[in-house]
Amino acid sequence: MNEVAAAVRRTGEAARALDAAWLGLAIAYVALAAIVPQQAVASALFVGAAVLEIAPYFALAVGLAAYAKASGADSLIARAFRGRPVRMILVAALFGALSPFCSCGVIPVIASLLAMGVPLSAVMAFWLSSPIIDPSMFMLTAGVLGLEFAVAKTIAAAGLGLLGGYATLVATRRGVFAEPLRSGVVACGDAGTCTPGSVAWRVWRDRARLRRLAGEAGSVTLFLGKWLLVAFTLESLMVAYVPAETIAALLGADSAWAMGAAVVVGVPAYLNGYAALGLVGGLVEGGMAPGAGLAFLVAGGVTSIPAAIAVFALARLSVFLWYVALAIAGAFVAGFGYQAFLAI
Repeated sequence: MNEVAAAVRRTGEAARALDAAWLGLAIAYVALAAIVPQQAVASALFVGAAVLEIAPYFALAVGLAAYAKASGADSLIARAFRGRPVRMILVAALFGALSPFCSCGVIPVIASLLAMGVPLSAVMAFWLSSPIIDPSMFMLTAGVLGLEFAVAKTIAAAGLGLLGGYATLVATRRGVFAEPLRSGVVACGDAGTCTPGSVAWRVWRDRARLRRLAGEAGSVTLFLGKWLLVAFTLESLMVAYVPAETIAALLGADSAWAMGAAVVVGVPAYLNGYAALGLVGGLVEGGMAPGAGLAFLVAGGVTSIPAAIAVFALARLSVFLWYVALAIAGAFVAGFGYQAFLAI
């Protein structure tokens, strides 16, 4: 009996030590393997391909974050942003709209920015604008929907970043997001609390800093890795069980509520940005208002599962809900704004 009790105790301790995300992933794949084995295999292959695609961005972001911590450069970066959030929001929104990061690749970059103490308002500007457009997406959008639509999408990305960044700045200055990040994620905030310390750029000359470099790289990899796996697994299930035909029926030319439906459907539904272009292109050719198509692409890009998981993993629930609210508002503004421009 004592051995059984000890075994039960050890099992309980191991279960408590497991992170909820890892445990949830394990349960999900066991359930899929038992109920829909073919989907378990398909999801695993989907996740593997997605991980390989994002690997260069992931490695770069983890390396930069770990090096910034180990060398002490994070405090200097944080001080550079202190007292100038208005300018930083503008830069972050424009950089996000022009950066080559997709909704998946932006996750480790965002984590690095937060770890280096970039104010939440500037991070939010980048967070909102980056998933919508990138250089390759711009070229493909121009080819499928026309250059004018591609330019409108780029303006919408930058505009949403500015809207979200400045709205977040106002909120933080009023104390709304006094503690925006989850425990374990530290940033300086808009007021700035980081103080610069000594910086050793050549971390390989200091064993203590090398150990910290390895430790930081490991912790960041584990933290980001689990949420990426969760995001890609959920994405694979959405792609499998929410067919594009269903979304097309809701957003088609016969729908009197195309604009509202575009935003409402775009927020929870994930479509790969490149696949979504083909869907929207077909709908626009069928008579759907281009503004509704833009609203769908904006809402779906910002709140896609990988992008939303990044916010949920790093920020508190209030910030996550704020992020979604900004995405919805920005999608409506972009859609109606573009439609009004076309009517001129």
